[in-house]
Amino acid sequence: MNEELFTPEEVAAKLKLSKYTIYEMIKRGDLEAHRIGRGLRISAKQLEMYLNPDTASNQAVNTFQALLIETDNGRYAKLSGSDVMFHVSTNLTGTVQVCIEPENIIISQTKLICSARNVHKGTVSSIIQQENRCMVVLDIGIPLHVALTPYSVQEMGIKPGDTLYAIFKSMSVKVTER
Repeated sequence: MNEELFTPEEVAAKLKLSKYTIYEMIKRGDLEAHRIGRGLRISAKQLEMYLNPDTASNQAVNTFQALLIETDNGRYAKLSGSDVMFHVSTNLTGTVQVCIEPENIIISQTKLICSARNVHKGTVSSIIQQENRCMVVLDIGIPLHVALTPYSVQEMGIKPGDTLYAIFKSMSVKVTER
């Protein structure tokens, strides 16, 4: 592990904020942190993603504005400008921003009955080959980017036009105040 890790107190000093503000940012999900033992550590990459969300590789994709709604089946984020809804786990209310990292989504060729609350049927609109992964763009009513290994894409025979299911847990959807 070569990446530098900071304590919340060190991040507070860097940002000229109180340590309590940093802990609150972590609690709200605005700033990601690793739990190591009883302590929290923020990596340099996590701090960079917070400070520059538009240039962070995963923050630019799968980030949507949404309205939280309560149903008999739980709390959902209804994505702005579409009928797509993500099942979420949050105490926030009102208008929020939701983000799902491409690495936290699995793909299936058939609908699975599983513990994940989010199962969305879609059509592959493109496959973008990157260094050591493929970014599969699945149209589920909005473009959803899914990171897969080239081997998975080849083994599953995934190609544009295919119908697939994107599956992810409610806890994988990061919900933050707008």
